[in-house]
Formats: sequence, C-alpha cells, structure tokens
Amino acid sequence: MRKTARAGSAAIEFAFIAPVFFIFLMGTIEVGIMFFAQFTLQNAVNDAARLIRTGQVGLSSMTAAQFRTFICSETDPLLKCDTNLQIDVETFSSFAAATPGSPLKADNTLDPALNNFAPGTVCSIVLVRVFYIWDVATPLLTPFMINMANNDHLLTGTAAFRNEPYTTNVSGC
Repeated sequence: MRKTARAGSAAIEFAFIAPVFFIFLMGTIEVGIMFFAQFTLQNAVNDAARLIRTGQVGLSSMTAAQFRTFICSETDPLLKCDTNLQIDVETFSSFAAATPGSPLKADNTLDPALNNFAPGTVCSIVLVRVFYIWDVATPLLTPFMINMANNDHLLTGTAAFRNEPYTTNVSGC
C-alpha cells in the first residue's frame, strides 16, 4: 500500500515547480535574444558609420531613407524595420560639443525629435545613434528587463567619429 501512495508524488512536485522553471527559462531565452539583438544593432551602426566616415554617404548623396534601408538590411530579420527603429545622425563642431542627452523624455518614452540626418562633410565630427524599442514579453520578469515606459526595453547603437578627408582638395583635418 505504501508503494502506491507515493506513485504520483513526483508529478505533483513537478506541477508546483514547472511554472516557475518555465518562466525563468523563457526569461533566459529572451535576455539572450535581446543581447544578440543589441549586438546586431551595434554592428549595423558600425557598418553604417563607416559609410559616413569614408564619404560614401556624402559623395553618393545618400538620403535618410536610403541610410535607414541600409541599417534595416543589416538588422533584418531579427529587428523589424518599423516605427520601433529610430535613427539620429548629428554633426558637431568638436568632440567636446558632442554631448547628447538621454534619448528618453520625462515620461520614459523615446524622444521623437531624435530623427536627424546630418552626416556632415569632410572632417566633420559625427554622432550616429540608432534606437530600437524592444517589446519585453516574459511575464513576471518584465520589471527586471524594462528600462522605459510601456514594458519596453531600449536597445541603442552608437558611433562617434571624425569624417575622413575623402576628397582630394583636403589635405588633413
């Protein structure tokens, strides 16, 4: 009789532990995917920044839409090229002047004014920032994974550099 009384105890114990285990498993997977998305976004920013730095954007008169398409091609299919992706390219007079503030407004949402496209000219100081709003999906772990309003996590890729003297009439910066 004792043997039959203990037969279902493992199943009952698993039923208690399984929900917590699967939530932590989902959270671990989502954090891993989020880190991979962050890496992919930064890699796309580095490649796009190289286009600006070497004069390929300026000499080909690349538009903001074409620049966005380039970044989207680098992040596809992991990150959707929709309203969650925001690109800000600004030119500054010096590296000291390139001190951008937080991309978040007071209500913890992404500032929509950060959508400039000014790649500069030869020897310009340029700051490229790309933002992506990641919708956090894992329940119960959401408070630990969000860094902005609406249960979202802001992924950011940044590059600051001086454009090269890519034309023949400029000897140096």
